Amino acid sequence: MGMRALPLLLVALVVCLSQSAFAIKFNIPATRYPPAKCVWNAAHPGALVIITANVGPAEGQRLDIEVVDSSEHKNVYLNKKDINGEKRFAITAHAEEDIGVCFRNYLDSSIPSDGKIRSRVIDLDVDIGADAVDYNAIANQESLSALETEMRKLEGVVKEIVDELEYLKTREQRFQDTNMSTNSRVKNFAWFTILSLVGLGVWQIFHLRAFFKRKYLID
Repeated sequence: MGMRALPLLLVALVVCLSQSAFAIKFNIPATRYPPAKCVWNAAHPGALVIITANVGPAEGQRLDIEVVDSSEHKNVYLNKKDINGEKRFAITAHAEEDIGVCFRNYLDSSIPSDGKIRSRVIDLDVDIGADAVDYNAIANQESLSALETEMRKLEGVVKEIVDELEYLKTREQRFQDTNMSTNSRVKNFAWFTILSLVGLGVWQIFHLRAFFKRKYLID
């Protein structure tokens, strides 16, 4: 019985270690010119990202949301203004970069600047990859049993792990190629330095020899 339970324990451990869900609850102050408050999560290209934001009520405040990534192109996936209540957004990552969910809370100009700090509560939930898939909806659509639904979920998790291992393998190969290229350049530079020093030494010898001959110090 113990041996039969071992594979199930291993699968459960893999599922626990591969979770890509992130939830946070925080207050964001409102100002006339608010800075962006961003929450970042890692995502692979093609990964489904589900963003659920539950915004608390507030008077005289306007909350904007923008979803970007940290790539050099600064891709903007989403830009919504004046969100309230519970909102749910879905995007697909385009680059191997972090996905940032950014908020700006604007204070209305009609609100007097009396020094009182005004803010609102945001309950943010970010699901990436297999965690972003609604398996309950799939089960209802395809009439899957509870066991079949769990197997479908495990299949998605295992695929995500395989993709992660492939990415790590590709990145390791890229680092290895960079390391070999750097070593080759360092070696070439070392040979160039040695040859330059030898050439400079030979030139100095001939130059000094010619100088001493002009001064009649040597024959």
